[in-house]
Amino acid sequence: MPESVSAAVFPRQSATFPVIPFAVSVLALASVVVTLASSLHVTIKPANLSASVALHGLVPVSEAPDPAILAAGIAAPDPSAPGTVTGRVTFTGTPKKLKPIDMSREPNCAKFYTGPVPPDVNLTGPDNSLQNVIVYISAGAPDENFTGPVVQLKQRGCRYAPHVVAVMTNQEVWVQNDDTVTHSVHPMAHLNQEWNRSQPPGTPPVVMHFSQPEFIKVRCELHPWMNGVLAVFKNSHHAVSDSNGAFTLPNLPPGKYTVTAWHETYGTQTSEVVVGPGESKDVNFSFKVLPY
Repeated sequence: MPESVSAAVFPRQSATFPVIPFAVSVLALASVVVTLASSLHVTIKPANLSASVALHGLVPVSEAPDPAILAAGIAAPDPSAPGTVTGRVTFTGTPKKLKPIDMSREPNCAKFYTGPVPPDVNLTGPDNSLQNVIVYISAGAPDENFTGPVVQLKQRGCRYAPHVVAVMTNQEVWVQNDDTVTHSVHPMAHLNQEWNRSQPPGTPPVVMHFSQPEFIKVRCELHPWMNGVLAVFKNSHHAVSDSNGAFTLPNLPPGKYTVTAWHETYGTQTSEVVVGPGESKDVNFSFKVLPY
């Protein structure tokens, strides 16, 4: 048969397949398979099917949110969301009975009080709560650069208020004399520089800050009962227990931490805790105290 007749009667078949209808069929099949696998909690990862699913704008089963979370209408938690440690500090036993402060030699300060003035080193509250306990992250938290505010420390009624102050390295503490008598500011540091400065009434605040972390006793050399504690840390994860013994350590990145509680009379306790994303964990401390 002549070639021209053959070409006319039997036209050549094109080597090109109908790509679009075929691709649509594959995508439809992939969609059905993925839906079925999802309902059966099965993960399918063939390379050709994954490519088809991606072209179809679907989410592979292995990357999809947990069906239980979707069913409950709850968003998946942010893995970097900070957590919080809260707790309470209490004591068991009988606290030491300390003599009241004798301010008879300083009548300008004695007039602030109508009764005996208890020392600040052993303040207790309701339900055996323990006040002025410094609670801090002693392991697991990275160092931070100071960005916080100035801390105010008052000399009033011949006492330091507050008695315990916790700050970061290089954070300024302004000591203000609110009395009508002269005081001195003497931070008895060991790792940082020690100094002693007189502060007459009506003078500007004495500014102090320290570059090394340590617990520093601060006292007035003119009134020996006047003393306080300045705790310096390399990060912001610290607190002082209040009159109910309560404390809060917020903004903790997820991780494992050592929490330490320090009291100037009763010593130190530690506890381990793991904080997950957005979690709030309770860590309580109880100091055993003796009356001597």
